[in-house]
Amino acid sequence: MQRLTNRSKVVSNKEMTLKERAYIPAIWTGMKITFGHFFKKPVTTAYPEQKRIFSPVYRGRHVLKRDDEGRERCTACGLCALACPAEAITMRAAEKKKGEENLYREEKYAEKYEINMLRCIFCGMCEDACPKEAIFLTDRLVLPEQLREEFVYGKDKLLETVENRIDVSQRQIKKYTIEK
Repeated sequence: MQRLTNRSKVVSNKEMTLKERAYIPAIWTGMKITFGHFFKKPVTTAYPEQKRIFSPVYRGRHVLKRDDEGRERCTACGLCALACPAEAITMRAAEKKKGEENLYREEKYAEKYEINMLRCIFCGMCEDACPKEAIFLTDRLVLPEQLREEFVYGKDKLLETVENRIDVSQRQIKKYTIEK
C-alpha cells in the first residue's frame, strides 16, 4: 500500500500496570483540580441586576443615523455592503419622490436596508466605509430571538429614533483617542 504522506505513527499496544488499571492516581488528580476550582470566586454575573462592563472599543448592535433635521443619512451608495466581509448587508436604492423632501437628505435613499445579524461578524468595516456617516455600531447588545428571520434587521429596527440618538461627534472623538 502506497502512502500519501510520511506522517503515520506506529501505535504500540503495551500492557497497563496495576497502578494504571486501578485509575486511582487519575481520579485523585481530577478531584484535586475540582476542589481547587470549588473554592474560587465565580466569574459569572447576575445579568439583569448587574450589567457587564464592556471595553471602550466594543462593537454591538448597528444603528442607521439621522441628521440634525431627522432625515436619513444613508444614500444607498452600497459601500458598506461592498466592505462587509461576511456579505451580511443587502440594500435596494430608490429615488426621492414628491412629498418626501423632509425624509431623506439626498436624491437617492435606501428603500430596503437589511443586515443579517447571524452573518455579521461585527468588524466595523461598514462603519469605516460609509462616506455619509450613516451606519454605526453601538454599545448595545443584539437581543436573542426565537426565529432566524427575526435576526434580519430591516430599517424598522436599524433606524435611530429621536429618544435613542447617539452623538456622532462624541463617538468619533472617542474612536480617534483610542486609536492613538
